[in-house]
Amino acid sequence: MADVTARSLQYEYKANSNLVLQADRSLIDRTRRDEPTGEVLSLVGKLEGTRMGDKAQRTKPQMQEERRAKRRKRDEDRHDINKMKGYTLLSEGIDEMVGIIYKPKTKETRETYEVLLSFIQAALGDQPRDILCGAADEVLAVLKNERLRDRERRREVELLLGPTDDTRYHVLVNLGKKISDYGGDKDVQNMDDNIDETYGVNVQFESDEEEGDEDIYGEVRDEASDDDLEGDEAVVRCTLSANLVASGELMSSKKKELHPRDIDAFWLQRQLSRFYDDAIVSQKKADEVLEILKTASDDRECENQLVLLLGFNTFDFIKVLRQHRMMILYCTLLASAQSEAEKERIMGRMESDPELSKFLYQLHGDGEGGSDPGIEGLGAPWMRLSPFPRLNPDFFPQEERSRRERVRQSRMDTDLESMDLEQGGEALAPRQVLDLEDLVFAQGSHFMANKRCQLPDGSFRRQRKGYEEVHVPALKPKPFGADEQLVSVEKLPKYAQAGFEGFKTLNRIQSKLFRAALESDENLLLCAPTGAGKTNVALMCMLREIGKHINMDGTINVDDFKIIYIAPMRSLVQEMVGSFGKRLASYGITVAELTGDHQLCKEEISATQIIVCTPEKWDIITRKGGERTYTQLVRLVILVSTRGAGRDGAGVLGVRLGPGEHQGASGTRSTCCTTTGGPVLEALVARAIRNMELTQEDVRLVGLSATLPNYEDVATFRPVPLEQTYVGITEKKAIKRFQIMNEIVYEKIMEHAGKNQVLVFVHSRKETGKTARAIRDMCLEKDTLGLFLREGSASTEVLRTEAEQCKNLELKDLLPYGFAIHHAGMTRVDRTLVEDLFADKHIQVRAGLGAGSGRGLSG
Repeated sequence: MADVTARSLQYEYKANSNLVLQADRSLIDRTRRDEPTGEVLSLVGKLEGTRMGDKAQRTKPQMQEERRAKRRKRDEDRHDINKMKGYTLLSEGIDEMVGIIYKPKTKETRETYEVLLSFIQAALGDQPRDILCGAADEVLAVLKNERLRDRERRREVELLLGPTDDTRYHVLVNLGKKISDYGGDKDVQNMDDNIDETYGVNVQFESDEEEGDEDIYGEVRDEASDDDLEGDEAVVRCTLSANLVASGELMSSKKKELHPRDIDAFWLQRQLSRFYDDAIVSQKKADEVLEILKTASDDRECENQLVLLLGFNTFDFIKVLRQHRMMILYCTLLASAQSEAEKERIMGRMESDPELSKFLYQLHGDGEGGSDPGIEGLGAPWMRLSPFPRLNPDFFPQEERSRRERVRQSRMDTDLESMDLEQGGEALAPRQVLDLEDLVFAQGSHFMANKRCQLPDGSFRRQRKGYEEVHVPALKPKPFGADEQLVSVEKLPKYAQAGFEGFKTLNRIQSKLFRAALESDENLLLCAPTGAGKTNVALMCMLREIGKHINMDGTINVDDFKIIYIAPMRSLVQEMVGSFGKRLASYGITVAELTGDHQLCKEEISATQIIVCTPEKWDIITRKGGERTYTQLVRLVILVSTRGAGRDGAGVLGVRLGPGEHQGASGTRSTCCTTTGGPVLEALVARAIRNMELTQEDVRLVGLSATLPNYEDVATFRPVPLEQTYVGITEKKAIKRFQIMNEIVYEKIMEHAGKNQVLVFVHSRKETGKTARAIRDMCLEKDTLGLFLREGSASTEVLRTEAEQCKNLELKDLLPYGFAIHHAGMTRVDRTLVEDLFADKHIQVRAGLGAGSGRGLSG
């Protein structure tokens, strides 16, 4: 009882009012509000309609994920290593370039090398990569040459890069000093050469294949890891596989067995082109490899020499060369034999050797696989009974013929069984993998298989320093026929003579076609080279249409007809507008241009009789078939389809011009025209024919083309003989080739200096100004500018005055010296100025785009 009282007293306020007590939280119930208590609860509203298995997740095998992560990490590490070494887009491809001496090895020198390349690019312009790297080699060779004095060093640099001010030259010298690893390759190469000469090289190729599975990072990958993780490569292999081999045994799909029929005269060069980008280098290496295969005393010496020649990165290819040495050697010699006697001699040697005769049998026999089954069992008697290359069945014994028949029958049975297995759905092992890389023809359209090139009579060669010239004389014109003569302008109709003011006679092509052009309304196609007089034929067709609308008082009813002249380019349109406007001014005919540079409103089109436009512009105007406001008066459409067939959408335009016949330059007649053009021209012709069928109004179609399908016939009609000169540069270094090109252009221009005007065609707009400046600078350096433009002459004053009005800075700099440029990137005012000054013979040298070659001033 006392204990109970004492226990209750300790909880009184007096006893614990001044005490700080902490509760024992372990005894407190911490049950969550949502914790189940064990009571049965309802599932109403808690089921979401899912079924068993709906939330099942698919996971990939852990091993594949690990391999993928490891491969991704390896690729990232490799990228990081390249980044640490300083690899960038500017320096990409340096290691693969042929003939480049210096290749930076550290990050610092690589960055300096990039700055040096940018410096050289600013001096030389936008040149290919090999030219910039070659120039860098030459500049570094000059800067690192300690024997040269500063004045000599600067002179050599300016010969390479042109005039350089003091600031830029000092920057270039400092860049050269920062290149600290220049010349290291020579020391390493010399050390390697000493090792080779002292100790020789012994390379073992027969090591275990599994050693090749270890990559450069030390990771040993199993055979399965070489396959793609998603199975794409495996699918490709199975897709490109065939059935079973003839003997019934399975053939490995990893390697393609080399067969004598696969080896031709250029097999070695094609294989080496995978390691050498330059076709000349690969051809030279192929000749050296063939010489090693021929002269090596044994396989070991052959290995050593091939390694020294091709390097250590071609082990697999060297292994193939050593394994099939005799096959590659004799099949290449046999395929490259230049005469039948040489081929018979090689085949006779192969017949005498039992090992080589197998290759000969595989080449000329009817077996498609490897060596014929049972051929090795025949021995020497069969060799004596095999008079190659005449594989006549009469030369073989009866047993051999029956054995071959049994082999063929077994192959047919095997193929039938394999087909049945395929239909039954059973998996078949692959027969052979098609290696697409081996089928790639690296040289492409640059490949030239002809050993000799037969030039026309009278051609000759000239060997110059760094290049070679081949001169092809002009074709002799075809003699006049018994009844052929040039037509005098006086024989033309009276109304047509005013268009040929200043002409005495027509040329041969115009004389042959003037009746078809002036005295008939039939459709006409003229294929002739540039400068043969096609524009005058078009003018005769225009005069034919104008003559139909002459009134009794001699005036022309200009409101009854329209003529459309479609030229491929705007510059040619401008030229034709000026030409036709002057020659038809006496008729009161209005000639207008309709291009992107010059628009015509509806009233201007109505007041114009001859509209000269581009195909795209006329296509836009005539696209609405129901609206014939602009086309109802068109009576003549002339198509000048000189557009190159290599452009986008260009091809062969073969459409029927109409029911009438037309006469070509060679005098033959046909009902179908074939000319170069694109889909736009084809649409225009088809649209014109459709309108004729709907409206029953005749529209004459005239096609003028510079394509020469019958060039041999057309060449005899050429009024001006065309002489050709081909220049082949023999220098190996890219920078040397670049320098020689400018020198050749200068020499060719100097041959016509003061005699004729010169057109120089290049491949880009920037090249026009750069080429013109290079020629002008050479003339100033060699003091030959006076041959083009005499000081104090009228042309000098005209050019100086007009140069002040030019918007193009390059043209303003070149024009006072008698040089000019012309391309579509210039303003219309500058282009017209150049055309007028060139026509007046004030400009002596003009550089333009190659697309305009042979088209007057179009470019």
